[in-house]
Amino acid sequence: MTSPAYIPTRPIVLVGLMGAGKSTIGRRLAKRLGLGFVDSDDEIETAAAHSIAEIFERFGEAGFRDGERRVIARLIEGAPKVIATGGGAFMNDATRALMLDRCTVVWLDADVATLAERVSRRATRPLLKDGDPLLLLRDLAAKRNRIYAEAHLRIPSQAAPHERAVDRIVAALAGWTAAA
Repeated sequence: MTSPAYIPTRPIVLVGLMGAGKSTIGRRLAKRLGLGFVDSDDEIETAAAHSIAEIFERFGEAGFRDGERRVIARLIEGAPKVIATGGGAFMNDATRALMLDRCTVVWLDADVATLAERVSRRATRPLLKDGDPLLLLRDLAAKRNRIYAEAHLRIPSQAAPHERAVDRIVAALAGWTAAA
């Protein structure tokens, strides 16, 4: 069901560090707005016929980011949808410019302690395979948060029910559209 306060006319892209809730919140947001949902990491794995970890191992981060940029460019075509991106997607200059120009970009911002607790539950994060998640995420946040701040909207991602984050996003989208 589409919210009467916000009718999307362009893709909504969720960015932020790993563990911020982009995929989980993205699915719920898409459902709330009556849109399709795609996870760019899932689409990359399908296109490459390899897991993200295998792509990193075989082609390095630069090879992965190149493929990621191409997949995201394809995903933003067509009808508006919600797109959850990998944590580093917005760091690529060309990918970021494309998203900022053609999409509504929402930064899900969470503190590193919350992120570390969340990502410790899964062993599928290539950038975290060799170290303490808290320290690595602290370093990533120091490098990336100033870039994430270029997003059109910033939504705190807290240790709370995901529906609260969806409520905040829908309200922020409605306010941003009215102000734009």
